[in-house]
Amino acid sequence: MSRHPLLLVLAACGALLPANAQTPPPAAIAAAPIKYRASDCHLHLVDFLQRTDGIKAVLEAMDKAGVDHTMISGMPLVKEWSMNETAQPQYYLDDDARCYWYSATDVLVANELAKLSGEDRKRFHPFICGINSADRNAVDHVKRMIEWYPGLWEGIGEIMTRHDDLTSLTYGDPAKADSVSLDPIYELAAANDLPVAIHSNLSSVWRREPIFRDEMTNALARHPKTKFIWCHAGISRRINIPTHTEEIRRILKTYPNVWIDIAWVVFEDYITKDGKPLKEWIDLIEEFPNRFMIGSDKVGKFHNYSPEIQKYYVLLDALKPETATKTARDNFLSTLPKRN
Repeated sequence: MSRHPLLLVLAACGALLPANAQTPPPAAIAAAPIKYRASDCHLHLVDFLQRTDGIKAVLEAMDKAGVDHTMISGMPLVKEWSMNETAQPQYYLDDDARCYWYSATDVLVANELAKLSGEDRKRFHPFICGINSADRNAVDHVKRMIEWYPGLWEGIGEIMTRHDDLTSLTYGDPAKADSVSLDPIYELAAANDLPVAIHSNLSSVWRREPIFRDEMTNALARHPKTKFIWCHAGISRRINIPTHTEEIRRILKTYPNVWIDIAWVVFEDYITKDGKPLKEWIDLIEEFPNRFMIGSDKVGKFHNYSPEIQKYYVLLDALKPETATKTARDNFLSTLPKRN
């Protein structure tokens, strides 16, 4: 890794680098009136440089957006600042430099959560994510985090597997949802009642068929006791599958252990058109009212958090009231481990 060892020590001790360290933070975007109480099923405390606005900024943003609970994870990758580049990249797509795996991200999350009071702490549901998902040693890190922070973790993920450009930019072998390296993690998750949030694209950016579908369904079939949250409904940028809703419907009918996260680009690019939800998606969610959930997918910075949650109002308004409540808040909570 190009990161200096001293920085790893500082990170492990909780010395997070603030987001936008060189420039003042942008002004917060005003929130709309709160219409639905929500749970955020997908939030990264840190960005691709392991920087963050901080846990207190997340809490303030949640209050403004009407979010009662959030999944919170680190970021399992760091964007390398290549010696050949004069400008430091802030996002994985900023230049052609590679990304590398970074396990200390889970320690950063644990240290930030320790800053919260008891009642505020209950609103956060931390997931372990700092693993190279193609490495058969990865399960050891998950076990270590559970041992170091007993009772803290409530899930695993976002596990990165097929992820368009990010896959090609990342050092090492590309992981698959059904990789042998992930089997012991799925088993450990089931044994501890921990849901697994996984990014596994249905296809590549060049194909219109779900060529990677079986990787996800193989994992679902082999691990029926593991609860899977399928991030972004198997979609990323520039992936276009004409049979997308039919594929999701078939998988939901066949595998009762999978829930669908509709955060990020899937909402704007596939679920809605001209700002309105498509009937095929409304029908799909109504057919499986207990299986869909919303998320912000914010990455380290939270000044524009409210719009990322409240954009779902147009969909929730189109659903039956009881389905809207489940999709906005309850379905995510139903996947979490039962705590005393």
